[in-house]
Amino acid sequence: MKLNRLLLLSLLCFGISQVSSAQLFKKRRDYLLTISTPWGDMHGILYNSTPLHKKNFLKLVNKKFYDGLLFHRVINTFMIQGGDPQSKGAAQGTMLGEGDVGYRVPAEILPNIFHKKGVIAAARDNNPEKASSGCQFYVVQGKVWDDKTLAEQMKRSPLRTYTPEQQQVYKTIGGTPHLDGNYTVFGQVLDNLWVIDSVATQKRDSNNRPLKDIAMKISCKKIKKKKITAQYGYTDWL
Repeated sequence: MKLNRLLLLSLLCFGISQVSSAQLFKKRRDYLLTISTPWGDMHGILYNSTPLHKKNFLKLVNKKFYDGLLFHRVINTFMIQGGDPQSKGAAQGTMLGEGDVGYRVPAEILPNIFHKKGVIAAARDNNPEKASSGCQFYVVQGKVWDDKTLAEQMKRSPLRTYTPEQQQVYKTIGGTPHLDGNYTVFGQVLDNLWVIDSVATQKRDSNNRPLKDIAMKISCKKIKKKKITAQYGYTDWL
């Protein structure tokens, strides 16, 4: 009887160990995005600390929702925006930006995640909850700020309090600090930030739509985090 109990205990411990190992292995992997443009590919990750946005974006990517859509709004030294389903095949000159998927994603605005160059953030309308569009997003280009201009920008942000590290990023890498606290940032580009510059500097009409269509394609693949770190130097895993 005692032997049977020991055997049962061993089996239970083995089962728990197996579950824990499986969970640990799952945590060691994450999704790597590939955002393709006419100028080349950018690779990126989505933050685990914004799970609603991550889940929604991956759902759309896996459905190939974004393939063939346009970067329909580009503003140099600010950002590039896309994800309007009405942009696919839209005639030149058509005003875009009103297309959506019929739902919003609740805001996930966090003080430690800010609008540095290369982050992926959710577009939205003026709803008071700051809930995000179900599909439209933007990638920050921004610009580099000095002490004086950064202080002026930070006054425009509801975030108000910035760490010295965040301020240093804005003064070296750049970004759009006045957007902090207003929109959900849920991921970031890890390489080829110059692609953002290439898109943002294109000639555009009065509605900031590029005169020449800029189509995108987005895919994702789940790979080991240590491989992402080795290839792109990313270690934050927010």
